[in-house]
Order: sequence, then structure tokens, then C-alpha cells
Amino acid sequence: MHELSIIQSVVDTVRDSAQENGIKRVNKVKLVIGKLTMALPDSLQFAFEAVIVDEMFKNAVLEIEEKDITCECRSCRHRFAVDDSYRFICPNCGHDRVDIIGGRELYIDYFEGDEDTNGTS
Repeated sequence: MHELSIIQSVVDTVRDSAQENGIKRVNKVKLVIGKLTMALPDSLQFAFEAVIVDEMFKNAVLEIEEKDITCECRSCRHRFAVDDSYRFICPNCGHDRVDIIGGRELYIDYFEGDEDTNGTS
């Protein structure tokens, strides 16, 4: 289950950034993930709940935006989304030489939190 290691890295990165920026509590984390990562949103949610044990993440929510796999045909330059059958064939001209231009995303889009108003971390 690589979702657990993904979420652990996300939480560690958000924690570090929050501390550097005077955020005492994280309320929301938005993660963008492409379908080619093969990470399952439900497993990511479960892993998030298991990992956020410290006070900084109390009641935090994880929002996941899943990006489709998109390709561009090398022959006719048609851009198209790949469906769940994972057929990487241009629906416009039938060519099978395509470039994957989307679906590999894996990044923290943003996080929201409350500032430390006492000036302490």
C-alpha cells in the first residue's frame, strides 16, 4: 500500500511548511493526484486519518482532486482522455504513438490552517 508512504510524506511536508510559516493548526490539505500514480483516493483518505495523530492536524480534512490520464497523438495532435480501459490509441485517427501529457500528477496544491497568534510554535 504505497498510499501510506505518500500520505506520510504529504503530512511531513505540510507540517514543516506550517511550522516555518507560523501555522499552529492545519485544517485542510488539498492533494492533486493523477490516475497513473495508481493511488486510490479511499486508501489515501484512510491513510491520512491514520497518520494525523498530533495536535497540529486535529480535525484536519484531506481533499483529493484526481486528474485523468490525458494524451496527445503524435500523428494528428489530437488531445484526449484515456478511459478506464487504459487504451492509449488516438480516437481521432487510430494512431498508437501518443505522448502522455497528464495523469502523473502528485502534489500538494495547498493547505489551510490557523496562525499562531501567541508568537510560539
